[in-house]
Amino acid sequence: MNADILRSELQFKAVRSSGAGGQNVNKVASKAVLSWDVNASQAITAEERERILDKLASRISNEGVLQISSEADRSQLKNRTNVEKKLFRLVAQALEIAKPRKVTAIPFSVKMERLANKKSKSEIKQNRRKPNF
Repeated sequence: MNADILRSELQFKAVRSSGAGGQNVNKVASKAVLSWDVNASQAITAEERERILDKLASRISNEGVLQISSEADRSQLKNRTNVEKKLFRLVAQALEIAKPRKVTAIPFSVKMERLANKKSKSEIKQNRRKPNF
């Protein structure tokens, strides 16, 4: 992934934030919405594209556009940097390859401990019954 090329492909849009904020919220567009066309991106390889489309499928539209928004701050510039950081974090997580799990056998002592616990529970329940003379 080439971060410089990716930055040049990003499209930002400023929108009015939702929620409380008084009269100022009606005048200022401080929410930042980032759009990135994953299918047309030159910053990633074909293999990386497949991995991103697979891992971030719930966030990507049918046209292949990933949209992320941020309205945490009152400043449009801070929201813009926040949304850019979010994108890079998401892409990095999507491109991360998980280590394969090593299959291990259950230790003999653990099996014996489980059987001993079962036996003791059984004895406790046997002792609760009425005696049979």
